[in-house]
Amino acid sequence: MQLDEIKAEGARLSPWVHIATVGADNKPHVVPVHPAWEGDTLWFSTSTKSVKARNIAVNPAVAMHWQVDESGDGVMIWGTATVHTDLDTKRRLWTGLFDYDLNDFMPDGPETPDAAFVAVVPDRALALKQFGMAGRDTWRRS
Repeated sequence: MQLDEIKAEGARLSPWVHIATVGADNKPHVVPVHPAWEGDTLWFSTSTKSVKARNIAVNPAVAMHWQVDESGDGVMIWGTATVHTDLDTKRRLWTGLFDYDLNDFMPDGPETPDAAFVAVVPDRALALKQFGMAGRDTWRRS
């Protein structure tokens, strides 16, 4: 399976993804995000004050899970995350990449002081059909 097939399967399932991070306390934290692909990097917006951003600063390993549909199909990705707060990145990603208005969350636009974007570079992925009973496809970065 190719990464483009993983992307398409995730898009078919849901725009919502749950991301799992682990902080300095070694406790997991799982929250929904609404990401977008730019090439082979998965981006989502957040606040520098969020638990996920603080956890990624300590431990960049993350897992992401697309919401499973009625058939039991699902997608999971494991990768490395980085938090980006530089104005050039925020301006570049602010319009055109996401299918929702980021201003709803950060009314001062890219200049919002605690606005950030998280980039996830996938290392491996798994696509399951009917919770794996009807098959599974894997992808790994070479």
